[in-house]
Amino acid sequence: MARLLLMLGFLVAWAVPAQADDISAAGRGVVRVVTIAVVDDEVVGFGHGSGFAVGPDRIVTNAHVVELAGRYEGNVVIGVVPSEGDKSYQGRLIALDQERDLALIEVQGLKLPPLALYNGPIGEGEATVALGYPGNVDLATAQSASDYILPQSPVRSEGVFSGLRRLGTTGVLLHTASIARGNSGGPLLDRCGRVLGVNSALTRGDDGDASFGFAIAGSELAGFLREAGQQATLVGTNCISMEELLAQDRAAAADAAQQDAARARTAAERAAAARALAIESARERNEATRENFMAGAALLLVLAGLAAGGAGLMATRGKRREAIWAGAGGGVLLLGAVVLFLVRPSFDPDSVPEASTPAGATAGMTGKLLCTLVPERSRVTVSATPEVAMDWQANGCMNGRTQYAEAPNSGWERILVPDDEQTVSVLRYEPATGTYINTRYMLGADRMAEARRLREGVALKQCAGESAGRANLATQQAAIRGALPPLPNERLVYQCHPARGTN
Repeated sequence: MARLLLMLGFLVAWAVPAQADDISAAGRGVVRVVTIAVVDDEVVGFGHGSGFAVGPDRIVTNAHVVELAGRYEGNVVIGVVPSEGDKSYQGRLIALDQERDLALIEVQGLKLPPLALYNGPIGEGEATVALGYPGNVDLATAQSASDYILPQSPVRSEGVFSGLRRLGTTGVLLHTASIARGNSGGPLLDRCGRVLGVNSALTRGDDGDASFGFAIAGSELAGFLREAGQQATLVGTNCISMEELLAQDRAAAADAAQQDAARARTAAERAAAARALAIESARERNEATRENFMAGAALLLVLAGLAAGGAGLMATRGKRREAIWAGAGGGVLLLGAVVLFLVRPSFDPDSVPEASTPAGATAGMTGKLLCTLVPERSRVTVSATPEVAMDWQANGCMNGRTQYAEAPNSGWERILVPDDEQTVSVLRYEPATGTYINTRYMLGADRMAEARRLREGVALKQCAGESAGRANLATQQAAIRGALPPLPNERLVYQCHPARGTN
C-alpha cells in the first residue's frame, strides 16, 4: 500500500524556515492527513484533513477524516504529510471514537515534536490560533494531486475563544479563528502554542451571518487519549510572553540587587559600629592597663625611697653592710619603677583586628543537589517539569560527565544540540544562588541542521579540569548561540538545594 502514495508524484522538499515563536514551534508537529481509496489498484477516492502529534509517532485527527479507513481497512490508505522534510509516510489507524469525532494514527519512520495539551482554565475572549491545511487554500494553489503530499508549513489563522458548547454529548469550544474543510483534525492553540482543542466543524456564514468554528474540547481529547493508552504532555500554567517574563526577571534582579546593596550597607554600618565599639573597649582596657603599670611604678618608687631611707639610717648606726644591701635594693626598686613607667602600653586603634568573614559564605552550592521548578520565574509551553537531580563540581563538571564553561554573571553554561529532538537547550547553573536554568529553543528543520553542524566543532565532550579547555568550549558555544533566535520558547528556572543524605 505504501507504493500507492508514491503513485501520486515524486516528493519535493519545501519548507519555510519558522520563526522562533510558539505557534511556529507547534507547527512543526502539525501534519496533513490524506486518505486514498483504492479498488483493483486504481485510486477511486481521495480526501484530506489535518492532524497533530501527541507523541513522536502518534497523530490525532478527526474520526470523520479517516472513518473510511476504519470501514474499509484493506481498501483505504492513510497518508501523513509532515510540515517539514521531503517525504510522506503511511499511517495506521489504532483508535477511533465516532462519538467524540477523534482518531489516533500511528506512523512508522516519522518522529515529530509532540504538542502539549493545555488543561487550565480558558477565559472568553482569549486569543486562539488554528493551524491546518484548509481545502479552499489548496484549491487555489495546488497544481495537481501530488501537491497534497508535498511537505509544507500549515496555514495559520487567529481568532478568540467565544464559549463552551456541546454537540450531542461532546464538549466543544466555540471560536472565531478562520477554518475551512481540510482544517478538520488540526489543533486549536492558545498564543503559547498549547492545544486547546481539535478543530472539527464550522458554521455557515449565510446571509451575512458570522462564521464560527467548533473544536473538540481539550478535556474530551485528554479522555480519548487516556482510553487509547496514549500518554501526552499536559500543561496548566498561564500563558505569558517571553518578553514579559524576561522583563519581570530583570525587575526582580534589579530589586534583588537593591536589596543586596541595602543589606551590604547595613552590614557595613553594623561592622563599623562593631569596630568602633571594639576600639572603645580596647581603649578602656588599655587605659586600665596603663594605670596598673603606673601604680606599680609608683609603688616601686615608694619602696625605693623607703629602702634609701633605711640605708641612711643603718649607715648612721654603723651597720655598713646592711646599709649597702638596703641601698642596692632601693636602687633596683628605683630602676624597676622607671622601667615599669617607660613600658606602660600606648594605644593604637589600627591594632584592633577587623571582624572576620564567616568561612564558606561565598563558596557556592556544590555536590549532589535536587532542583525544583520555580513557576513564577518560568515559562512552560510544552515541557514536563519534574525535579532535576544533579551532581555539581566546582570546576564546572555536571554529573561527572558533562563539562560546562564559565559564563558572565558568575554562571556556568552548556549548550545541548541533540540528534533526536528539534530543540536546542542552553543550560545554566549559578552556584552562588543555587539557580539552574534550562532555556529551550524549538527550531525548524533548517535552523536545527545548522545548529548540529556548528555542534560538530565542539571538541570538549567530557569533564576536563583545565581552564584552557573550558575557555575554548565557551568560544565554540558562542558560535552556536549566535545561530539561535533572539528569544527562546521556554525558560525553566529551578531552585536547587542539597539532596537528602548529603552534607
